[in-house]
Amino acid sequence: MKITRWIILAPIILTLLILAAFSRVDETLIIKTEDEMIETAAPSSHSPFEMSVTNKGKPIDGGVLKVAMVKDEPFQGIFSWELYEDGYDADLMSWASNSLFEVDENFMITNEGIASMYVDQKNNKVTVTIREGVKWSDGKPLKIEDVILPYHIIAHKDYPGVRYNTEFQNIIGVKEYHEGKADTIKGIRKVDDRTIEISFKQLSPSIFYGGDGLWTYAAPSHQIGHIPVEELVQSDAVRKNPVTLGAFKIDKIVPGESVQYVKNEHYWKGEPKLDGVLVKVVPSSSVSVAIGTGDFDIIQHFNATKMPEIENYDNITILGRPELFYSYLGFKVGKYDYTKNTVVTDLEGSKMGDVNLRKAMAYALDIEQVSEVLYNNLRVRANSLIPPVFESFHDDSLKGYVYDPEKAQKLLDKAGYIDVDGDGFRENPKGKKLEIKLASMAGDSTQEEITAYYLQNWKDVGLNVTLTTGRLIEFNSFYDMVKADHPEIDVFMGAWGTGTNPSPAGLYGAADQYNFSRYTSELLETTIQNIDSPQAFDKYYRAKQFKNFQKHIEEVATTVPMQFRYEIYPINKRVKNYSIDLKNPTELHEIELIAKEPFASK
Repeated sequence: MKITRWIILAPIILTLLILAAFSRVDETLIIKTEDEMIETAAPSSHSPFEMSVTNKGKPIDGGVLKVAMVKDEPFQGIFSWELYEDGYDADLMSWASNSLFEVDENFMITNEGIASMYVDQKNNKVTVTIREGVKWSDGKPLKIEDVILPYHIIAHKDYPGVRYNTEFQNIIGVKEYHEGKADTIKGIRKVDDRTIEISFKQLSPSIFYGGDGLWTYAAPSHQIGHIPVEELVQSDAVRKNPVTLGAFKIDKIVPGESVQYVKNEHYWKGEPKLDGVLVKVVPSSSVSVAIGTGDFDIIQHFNATKMPEIENYDNITILGRPELFYSYLGFKVGKYDYTKNTVVTDLEGSKMGDVNLRKAMAYALDIEQVSEVLYNNLRVRANSLIPPVFESFHDDSLKGYVYDPEKAQKLLDKAGYIDVDGDGFRENPKGKKLEIKLASMAGDSTQEEITAYYLQNWKDVGLNVTLTTGRLIEFNSFYDMVKADHPEIDVFMGAWGTGTNPSPAGLYGAADQYNFSRYTSELLETTIQNIDSPQAFDKYYRAKQFKNFQKHIEEVATTVPMQFRYEIYPINKRVKNYSIDLKNPTELHEIELIAKEPFASK
């Protein structure tokens, strides 16, 4: 399972299965399965920033960690790993995570978590066993039914979420259950009170990263098992008082504004040293001042455009690391058929169906200038949908769509997009007026400046690109509209956090709701399947398939990579020890403070 991938990042080290893996070819770790050995690349930590800090001072007893979530609109507040829709809710849940598995420095599942996993590669089966004595935050024991329940939620015919996808259908019997042809999922078998066996159609290296359809979270069957699936997302158990397994439990929610956590006395790793955590939404316009005045200990989603405003503060340490992230320009070339759960591509009938038009729009964007001037070189032009930190899979031979307005104009001329009436804007090949609607998310004032600059870039090559709704769109509404294939969206600017496994399965397959451009082809489907196939246990074969995927997407240009970036964490010097190093991260129950309140800058 590669969770969220929905814009932006996951918080610190809390749920490593949704964080970034940094690959190196020359450092390897051997993982044994039943019959053979899998070789995997170890992560790299190359970064111009420090990734950990230690502050002098004696820790106080308890205390409340104050966390700012930089966001210019309310959070949705869907506190269910099966149902949530964006990275902000994932951040909030991660303080009270229901994750079953621990991962090693290579982000491969180990047997040190709440659950352990045994892979029978020959028979395409996985056995999951939970620890004895683990309790939910309400004191109820974790049961094997809590491991089974999420599969039946996601595969249910009334499931309203987006995780019933290509990967999930790899579990035997899931499709039949979803279609109402079976009362249960054939491939999931309860062995005993602590063990289940899951049968898959096939296994690939993704299984060791939580892929292939494996679900890596538990759900409290004693709390939500009786609630109809279609009612779950609006239930109090999801919105107000979720039961959790993490270091902290939710105490109070101010909808859209803040979440107060208290320590979970039943946490399986031991009692947390903090009394609790308070996460508050802070607008981007005021976060820099709040950091300087010492209102917060940790800042999540801090934008690189704000770096000049905080770099001289003496009350913080700025930590950072390369992020497994890419932003992209998506072109709508079809729709999603929600009755048949499949992408329907229509290159002939869609406004953005001409590949030369798409490529021209990509070449016209001066992303290099934006990265240097507005993002302080903390973002760079992306050449691929696989971040370069996955060195074994990233194709660095791809040039990407570097800024070249002359090339953009030649492509448009060649494709028949000509200014017929002399108004400065090109008509379509049939001589009719061409207006292209762009959906862009609202953010701080810099986001408005960037979007305006890109609109001018397109105007400079003769394209009339205007904003959907006439303005930037609020985060939640933006993705609702993109997901619904809103008729006023021709092009959109989005972003993904890739997760620990860079496989495109779940994002670009024909059955994937997250395939927002709505492009599919026989070649693309075959390539995605090859990446997560039994043959892919051969690392060279898998690397080749990854490169085939990247090359094909570059050729069709339905999803054009825009930027890679660093993620930035301003940390107040009240925090005793803190590490965002993915090889050695700080665990939540170990966080300590050295003062009653965060320090202010002098």
